[in-house]
Amino acid sequence: MFHSSNKLLLTAFLLSSSLLGHSQIDQSIKLNEVMTVNTSNIQDEYGEYNAWVEIANVSHSTYNIRGMYITTDTSVLNETMSVPERIKRMSIIPNGEPRTNLTARQHLVFYLNSTPTKGSLHLNTKVNEGEKVWIALYSGNARDIIDSVTVPVMKANQSYARIHDGADLWQLKAAELVTPGISNITQASESKTDKLKREDPHGIGITVLAMGIVFFCLGLLFAFFSLFGFFMRHSSQMAKIQPVKAGVKTVEKTKEIGHKTNVILQDGLKSKGIDKEVYIAVISMALKQYQDNVHDVESGVITIKPKTTDWNDEYFQMTQFHE
Repeated sequence: MFHSSNKLLLTAFLLSSSLLGHSQIDQSIKLNEVMTVNTSNIQDEYGEYNAWVEIANVSHSTYNIRGMYITTDTSVLNETMSVPERIKRMSIIPNGEPRTNLTARQHLVFYLNSTPTKGSLHLNTKVNEGEKVWIALYSGNARDIIDSVTVPVMKANQSYARIHDGADLWQLKAAELVTPGISNITQASESKTDKLKREDPHGIGITVLAMGIVFFCLGLLFAFFSLFGFFMRHSSQMAKIQPVKAGVKTVEKTKEIGHKTNVILQDGLKSKGIDKEVYIAVISMALKQYQDNVHDVESGVITIKPKTTDWNDEYFQMTQFHE
């Protein structure tokens, strides 16, 4: 009795573990994207275009999908069909392929309408162009469905994909938005380089942008050097004008000093460089005023006495002659 109870507990434990593991795989391993008409999308290692299906691990754990089956034959839905007969209608994911060990958030693409002799990712699963297709992923026992989807009729290079990895909702994707082997959300997975290649395949946009930047920089350099040249020319002209003015003033002052020096040499130091003609002019003016009764009436005696004023201070500072 004791041994019977232990066997029942062990059987229940194994069954529950199996169910738990199967449930986790159901939640983690998904058919993620399908293309039934491929004329210019991805190529296999032989350069050929084949229909393909993408399987994704949408969890943060690692699962190995080797030994699972992929099929498009709806007859396997008959529950009374034997396992050997089911397997004949399915394509097995082979052992010995390290890429089938899907790590967290990893994707793997299998080629359909092909033959396993071409490689471990080539399956003989049939897909007919221009027709709806039901595709399913079965567990290793060939009885339990891991995931399945009915793919509508699509144009060339369109795909049928989940709106994001693991989502319940599917959508048709245009050829330029197809994402084999990466996340279905292009904005989150596509690099800037890949996006640029997709949006500007001939490089016209980037060429125009680059040339625009070059000409803009050249324009800035032209404006800078034009203003700099104008400033330098203006500064050069001002530098020429100032020495000329200073030179003219220096010549005039030199002539004046030379004249006074000549007077001193002829008439002596007491003349202080004042020309005799100046004295004569002053006396003549005084006599004229006296005759016209416009001169100050004082003692009736005309006196002329030299008096130092500030009008020739600059001369005295230069010659250093003082009384």
